[in-house]
Amino acid sequence: MRRETGLMVVIPKSYEIRQVPDLLEMKRGWILGKFVKYAEVQRLSANQELKSGDSIPYLGRNLKVVKEQNNGNANSVKLEQNKLLVSLKSASSRLNVTLERWYRMQAVKLIGKRASELSPLLGLTYNRLVIRGQRTRWGSCSHKGNLSFNWKLLMAPEPVIDYVIIHELAHLKEMNHTKRFWELVAEYCPRWREHKKWLKDHETELATKLLYSFI
Repeated sequence: MRRETGLMVVIPKSYEIRQVPDLLEMKRGWILGKFVKYAEVQRLSANQELKSGDSIPYLGRNLKVVKEQNNGNANSVKLEQNKLLVSLKSASSRLNVTLERWYRMQAVKLIGKRASELSPLLGLTYNRLVIRGQRTRWGSCSHKGNLSFNWKLLMAPEPVIDYVIIHELAHLKEMNHTKRFWELVAEYCPRWREHKKWLKDHETELATKLLYSFI
């Protein structure tokens, strides 16, 4: 779903173009539901520029954002107990921009570390791991073995993050959501249904945080 162009359909090279209309008709209910959710995200995002005193989730905890001005030094973010201390070099520096950069850096560290720890447990090896700001996905796995994760996962509890990592690692063995795929996920993440539901329940909430760069 793109703000500028609307619905985008991505299909494998082997998929017959003439089958797309039938596919869209079959998925009509799902597509309409996504449009409704997208409109809700747009509505909630109208005034999403964070300010000092607001809260933002990090690893499942709500942290208070405290803005400080540092008179010319580089912008920085420091996690201190239940606060995120955001030091800005000038009054014109964007709080959201600085926070997103910090979240992205933390995602590279934490998700990269967990993926490197979990992949040997599944007996699987991935090629590359990248952190992105996907519009519609928490993660993805390519046919080349590259893993991609949404930096906004850092707002979710750690067990939920692990579920998404295990989910994408499992795609290295089973690209489709077959019975065997879900059996593999369940073997290493028995509470996957609970974590999947958490993501669905909080999708709109997380999508509107720091949204200016997300859509």
